[in-house]
Amino acid sequence: MELSRLGQEALMKGRIKIRVMRSGMIQQITFTVTKVKVGNIEYTELFSDRQIDTSELLRVANETGLPVEARNGKAFPEGKGASDFESI
Repeated sequence: MELSRLGQEALMKGRIKIRVMRSGMIQQITFTVTKVKVGNIEYTELFSDRQIDTSELLRVANETGLPVEARNGKAFPEGKGASDFESI
């Protein structure tokens, strides 16, 4: 599993601020590191309680190398699934 510098920083600090486009404006959103249990798999993700466009969630997931969840959806880095993040 390869994480970017942002992903490693988020895991070390437990949270990270990332600039995202929301409602046509660039905003700095705080994402917290959380554990999610799905069936018998528990994996690590970045979470924000804000609504963020799906395209921005996918961009953040690809930039950090971690799954990202917001109030309106969830995105995994391209080619990855929940089981890929189980050991983090």
